[in-house]
Amino acid sequence: MTDATSHHPHAQKRSGAHDTTGLDWRKKVSDHVAFALLVYTGLHIFWTMTQLKSGNGSVMPYFALIVLVAAIIPACRWIEKRWEGLTAADIGAPSLAPLFRREMALLWLAAVGLPIALTLAFKTLASVF
Repeated sequence: MTDATSHHPHAQKRSGAHDTTGLDWRKKVSDHVAFALLVYTGLHIFWTMTQLKSGNGSVMPYFALIVLVAAIIPACRWIEKRWEGLTAADIGAPSLAPLFRREMALLWLAAVGLPIALTLAFKTLASVF
């Protein structure tokens, strides 16, 4: 297993035993990624279906749905992999909390913001063509 602190520049490298609080950053990240994917896909489908009903039968919303769902999965997997590599000493390290909060905030911003922003962008493109 690789040392995840090399992937997390702000994490402090420590030696020691497992955290006794029961905190597992890997599980927390995995849970956030799973829920964010559900929210992202649900929002994207909702926005796409709204555009399909109000649109002129353009194929653009379908294209947007396929591209955006296919693009988000590897990005989410990359985030998960960064945290899967934690050493035994870092699994529940409280020092990783600020990094966790920052990365999860970005994940949720993307999960909620991208479907809206990108669907509007695709709608704009569809109206031009």
